[in-house]
Amino acid sequence: MKIAMVASEAAPFVKTGGLGDVMQALPAELSKIKGNEIALFLPYYKKIKQDSTIEVESLGSFYMELSWRESYVGIFRLKTRRKKLQVYFIDNEYYFGARSTIYGDFDDGERFAYFSKAVMAALYFLDFKPDILHCHDWQAAMSIIYCRALYGSWCPDTKTVFTIHNVEYQGWADSTFFENTLGLPKEYQGYLTFDGAINMMKGAIEVADIVTTVSKTYAEELRYPYYAHRLDGVLRGAWLWGITNGIDTTVYDPATDPALKTNYSAKEMTGKWDNKLALRQELGLRTDTDAPILALVSRLAGHKGIDLLCYIANRLMEREVQLVIVGTGEKQYEYALSALARQHPGRVAVRLAFDPGLASRVYAGADMYLMPSKSEPCGLSQIIAMHYGTVPVVASTGGLRDTVPPYNWDTEEGRGFTFQSYNADDFLGAIDRAVGLYYNDRDRWNRLAKHDMEVDFSWRQPAAEYMQLYTELRQK
Repeated sequence: MKIAMVASEAAPFVKTGGLGDVMQALPAELSKIKGNEIALFLPYYKKIKQDSTIEVESLGSFYMELSWRESYVGIFRLKTRRKKLQVYFIDNEYYFGARSTIYGDFDDGERFAYFSKAVMAALYFLDFKPDILHCHDWQAAMSIIYCRALYGSWCPDTKTVFTIHNVEYQGWADSTFFENTLGLPKEYQGYLTFDGAINMMKGAIEVADIVTTVSKTYAEELRYPYYAHRLDGVLRGAWLWGITNGIDTTVYDPATDPALKTNYSAKEMTGKWDNKLALRQELGLRTDTDAPILALVSRLAGHKGIDLLCYIANRLMEREVQLVIVGTGEKQYEYALSALARQHPGRVAVRLAFDPGLASRVYAGADMYLMPSKSEPCGLSQIIAMHYGTVPVVASTGGLRDTVPPYNWDTEEGRGFTFQSYNADDFLGAIDRAVGLYYNDRDRWNRLAKHDMEVDFSWRQPAAEYMQLYTELRQK
């Protein structure tokens, strides 16, 4: 099966969040399946151009109309590639090559509309006629529209899949954007129009053959206004599938992770305790204690539940625990958590930084991982934490609910500790249950951590579910 994947980021080339992890792992896993040919399309950002470790070759260039303007399109291909996985970069100096930013520019709508159309033009140029066109989040949404509106006669049998990784960001533009920038036939304006403006995600939802999202629970939640950021009515009318993300277990592997002091596995976990001591020493935490280390590696934003953590912080410090926080974000949370660290030296460590190596050492050295998110499409941090033997304490929402069934004391089933309502007292209650098990029955605690490490969190099962979906689409 020929599958074209379109996204605005993919590790290791460029990554700002979970989308980058997914787009590194999913195409690679799909390429392992017999008969598949995968083409991954990304913008050729300045960051990628300046990375001397990324070797590319030019395949050609041409000019493409974007409404009334003509725009240059260069096509580069990664030299070091798997036979069944080709990575292509769409080059345009104005939109991508001359800017240090990935997202957040004033003309992001135009930049990614250009990228989406350029991908379809590149597919035509390369004569790669996909069986499946799979586009991810709003930045790639317009490829679905351009495929149907302008390339339908060239690839009439191509089926389109649109995946929502984060519904909060939808690709809004004013109503003039349709005519001035998109240059589409008039009949597509209705698909894209929402509340008098242009909404690119809404257009992809309505035009795609199927819409997916990154966990089964999130697929259900998106039908309700609380989670859908105004698109609930549109999503209730869509064929919506939930496929829970995995992680790349070759990248996130405590047995081989070079950032750790000591590598370890579920078969031999003693190295985890070496990493716990090393983490304490690195972050200036007291080492003369058996207290559990509670950790959080996250963007410090309200929807991540940081407000709940700040609310319970003083009561949490009444427990015999240590707390580690790594991340950056909203200033109010950076100030509050930094103040907490100053008030409790040796017990609280806060590092306001994006540091992948330190993140790995936190996953390995902590006992419990906190994730009190208000909403979470899937979440990868709790999965990584479990793979490193760190027990999660999470809100029961979205992918957290799917990946962390609650621990049962009697049967020892489950993977972590959960709370149902978005409430600080309930969050603290879940922490207390986890801390209680840690102190009262260390053998059970260690069995829980070992069990979490043994769960198959790889992309093998999610990739099989995507293949089932693709196959059903092609049979329609």
